[in-house]
Amino acid sequence: MSEQRRVAPGPGRRVSAAGVALMLGGAGILLGVAAAPAQAAEVSYKTECIPPSISGLPPVEGTTKVEVTAPAEAKVGDEVTITWKFVQAASKNPDVLDLDKDTVKPTGTLKAAGAQTADIAMEGPRSNPAIPKNSDMKLSDMTGKLKLTAAGDVTLTPDAYNINVSKPLSTDTKCTPKETVKPAATIKVTGSGGDTGGTTGGLPTVTPTLPTGLPTLPTGSATPSPSASESDGSDTGGSTTGGDGGGQSDFTGKEVSVPYACKTPIGDKNATSPVQINAKKDGGSFDLTVQFKKSVMDSPADIPADSVKPSMEVVLGGSDKGTVHVEGPTNAKAIKSGDPIEIPDLTGTYKPGASGSSTLSPGVLTVKALGTTTTCTPTKSEVSLTLDTTEQASGASGGGSAASGSGGTASGEGLAETGSDSHGALKALGLVAGTVVLLGGAVFTFLPGRRAGG
Repeated sequence: MSEQRRVAPGPGRRVSAAGVALMLGGAGILLGVAAAPAQAAEVSYKTECIPPSISGLPPVEGTTKVEVTAPAEAKVGDEVTITWKFVQAASKNPDVLDLDKDTVKPTGTLKAAGAQTADIAMEGPRSNPAIPKNSDMKLSDMTGKLKLTAAGDVTLTPDAYNINVSKPLSTDTKCTPKETVKPAATIKVTGSGGDTGGTTGGLPTVTPTLPTGLPTLPTGSATPSPSASESDGSDTGGSTTGGDGGGQSDFTGKEVSVPYACKTPIGDKNATSPVQINAKKDGGSFDLTVQFKKSVMDSPADIPADSVKPSMEVVLGGSDKGTVHVEGPTNAKAIKSGDPIEIPDLTGTYKPGASGSSTLSPGVLTVKALGTTTTCTPTKSEVSLTLDTTEQASGASGGGSAASGSGGTASGEGLAETGSDSHGALKALGLVAGTVVLLGGAVFTFLPGRRAGG
């Protein structure tokens, strides 16, 4: 009858291990094909992760969930491959920067115990999807190898791990267990012989002992000269010059102490910096040089060449209005951690848009570093230089050479006070999830605890 006919299996069903073994005949062949399967078990444990020390971020405590896959059985002398899968990392990507695709690499240590003791170096590829800020970390699976040297049960327990981010700088976040971790898998090792040896695999063991505090970055100790003390905020003072008379061509401004409020990728910061604006007459225009006085500090991280660029909008007042853009070159050479950061002069050309007495004050400072931007706005207008000017075609007031109204207020308009007469130290560099954030610090001499007028 038709219902008794045997239906031949489809092509995708003909090659199961059991089917092959039965067709070949013999239980011995069946046992050989159906070797002990791999086992996968999940374990979770409380973890503390230490961000890069110059990030300014505190340690993060969370829960790590790991799935470990290993053979259920093996023989002495076998070298087995073990996989560590991150079901959940202990910390998220902070709410600072998006991480690009294929920039995150995990490494770690898996501890073998029982019949055999070893630290197994685990390593994952630098393979990840783009990870938006304030979202879960996506870490690749790590693998490692263990050569079995003794019969008995060998337990496998996750331990410390490290998260490396390659761009824009190579940085590490170190994570260690904060409680006793349960074994995630056990290998039953049979046999009495075989070669002996240790672990194999890529990276050295991750050291579980990590720093518990974040060091304070060097901030420099330069003190401005008495002439740099803060003014009363009025748009007066500075070096008065005779721009059109006496044959004078070089004009030196007054060093003024400028309080800045900065918008940074890791929050709002305040700092005070001594700034001086100088000018050199060139026909009817002036070549400007803005100097941040004695602004040298030690770098807390390796900084690649051509990665940091400062600029400023010098604010015009008095007879003239608008701003003049000045900028400095990027760092020509890489700066190694611990080496001093020397600040370049910011330069630009001022073409007067009005005749009379015009003032120049430090305005909005912008620092671009490795894909990040920090903007620092003066909270008080401080005139550094006053020039006698003659209106030039397409000059500042005419909207030609300077972007009128951007970057600050002109003379007499004033800038809001912060209500604070004390300026704390501001970290010059912050490293967050692999990104150097220049908080204007490469151009600030910090004055911790200094009070206005003191």
